[in-house]
Amino acid sequence: MSGRVRVWTLAVIVLVTLLGTVGYIYSVRREQTQVVATAPQMPTGPDLTAVTADGHVAFRSTVAGSDYGRVAVVPLIGPAGPRTFTPAACDRVYARRGEAVCLYAKPGLVTTYRAQVLGPDWRVTRELPLSGVPSRTRLSRDGSLVATTTFVAGHSYSTPGEFSTETLVTRVADGHSTNIEHFQLIVDGRRVTTADRNLWGVTFADGDTFYATAASGGRTWLVRGSLREQRLVALRKDAECPSLSPDGTRIAVKTRAGQAPGHWRIAVYDLATARSTILSEQRSVDDQIEWLDDRRVIYGLPRSGEGPSTSDLWVVRADGGGIAELFIRDAWSPAVVR
Repeated sequence: MSGRVRVWTLAVIVLVTLLGTVGYIYSVRREQTQVVATAPQMPTGPDLTAVTADGHVAFRSTVAGSDYGRVAVVPLIGPAGPRTFTPAACDRVYARRGEAVCLYAKPGLVTTYRAQVLGPDWRVTRELPLSGVPSRTRLSRDGSLVATTTFVAGHSYSTPGEFSTETLVTRVADGHSTNIEHFQLIVDGRRVTTADRNLWGVTFADGDTFYATAASGGRTWLVRGSLREQRLVALRKDAECPSLSPDGTRIAVKTRAGQAPGHWRIAVYDLATARSTILSEQRSVDDQIEWLDDRRVIYGLPRSGEGPSTSDLWVVRADGGGIAELFIRDAWSPAVVR
């Protein structure tokens, strides 16, 4: 085969690939347009300023239609009622009083990823670095720190050793980011230096101390970290995606608890006694739990067989009693703003 023929052959292959990609994108967008056109109208709630003035829940709405993926808010006193939509659209969202962080993927011929800090009006105040598929995000209690976790390889926590994460803690004031994957990791008094270490799912205690998941060799640990010392110390094994309770005494995690890979139960770990309590939710929960208050936690669960990426928020008692109840239908990525 001559050089000219090879060049033309390569050009044809590239053209066919490009046309196939464009056709796929067009097909997906046409399908999405049809879904939007046929979706029932979602009743909307009161003015955004009025809802956010008091305690509320912010979340990603998964109702099919033009508002799919937008961040909505509902009052804590009426979470099942009409939702009020913000201007933001996110894959993952978290909020504190007067501030929020939004992670999202921007599809195209080349998908790009964005992270943004949003102000009281839900408009962008700062861009943050984001290097891969959005996974987890949290704000510190005073809103001065943002944690983001992305998949830079793989896309699921259900296959240990087959994904790689990047977890950054960024100061909102100046945008300076610290990669906690580089921190010293101590497990059972020994330093873990293996190349397959991953860190994800930060939850903040204050401006220095945080909790997160560390993983290596197919094992996971709940770790306490210090930004100042750049050090992580394991507290218990088999724990992922921690969330600190409002009173700072307990941490909700997802745990395998002897189940098959890809299935997790919710457990609550008491920091004072090191005792763990498995909660009554029986379904597999692959989410970073959020505390509704000091007695209950909320979390997202997919609703299978009812359209693309449909999910709901559920609530269950944090002491292991009671049964799980539906909290907000067609919702994901909750943040309780008190």
